[in-house]
Amino acid sequence: MNKIMKKLLAGMMAFCILFSSTNALAAEIDTEVINERWGKPTFAYGETLTDEQKAGTRKLLGITNPENINSIKVTYKDLVNYIGGDLSNPANMISSVLVTKENEGKGVNVVIKTPKNITEITEEQYRNAALTAGVEDATILVGAIRPVTGESALTGVYKAFEANGETLDKERMEVAQDELDTVNEISQENKDKKDFDSTKLDDAVTDIKSSLGEIKKKQDKNPTLEDIRRVVEESLVKYNLDKVVTQDQMDKLISYFEKYAKTDAITSEEVAKQLKKWGGAIVDGAKEAYNEAEKSGLLDQISAFLRDVFNKIADMINNN
Repeated sequence: MNKIMKKLLAGMMAFCILFSSTNALAAEIDTEVINERWGKPTFAYGETLTDEQKAGTRKLLGITNPENINSIKVTYKDLVNYIGGDLSNPANMISSVLVTKENEGKGVNVVIKTPKNITEITEEQYRNAALTAGVEDATILVGAIRPVTGESALTGVYKAFEANGETLDKERMEVAQDELDTVNEISQENKDKKDFDSTKLDDAVTDIKSSLGEIKKKQDKNPTLEDIRRVVEESLVKYNLDKVVTQDQMDKLISYFEKYAKTDAITSEEVAKQLKKWGGAIVDGAKEAYNEAEKSGLLDQISAFLRDVFNKIADMINNN
């Protein structure tokens, strides 16, 4: 019985791996492409890094030749300048980014190059918050030489944009950081619950933004508090999080989206386009994986394997 159960679990794991969403951003990216809009990619590194740590971080981000990039230091003063904070209690600036400006229409792509060292923030959270802040058409690689939460990484993105002549709206940057903090806080509070999935929360945030944008466009005025509450509740139900997220956490989401709805992000065509693209990518990825598996005959093999295992379990039960 024990061996059969192990086979069953192995089969189910293989099945889950097959249909887990494939992330195209995980592929290797050419980090030293000269872009016509910015020129060289910009490496924004934390001010507390030593020269040795900077070199190590460059290596982690795939930078093989420092001459092919522009480098800028990101300080805690920058963080306060862009998103607010307390200068009397500076934080260590460890997480760093490599920002490559892409051609118009490319959108925002994020890859965490050191997933073991960015302990709390996900790629989707970075992407969502960057879009809220007004970041457009950029590939962002995030890395750290030791474990950190990763919450300050977007400060480097904002400074990279400013260093290349693109100043972002301060209100949107502050709201983006509020988004990152709120979503991360809820994720951390629920991470040990068996029914919680941070990916679903990230998708719910994307879904909520899309719905609020549609409401704004349809009625030509900002969504009301009742609209926001309804959209948040419906999205949590849609992603099976309504029984996991507490009322207090839901209220925090609603409070955040009240702020979001007052920014230009809600009416931005670029934001709407990107949100639609991300939402479609999840569905398209699952369909593509299913179709490929069906064509290759792998679905039939998995089905036959599981049927055989279940039959053996049924025989054992009947014989006992």
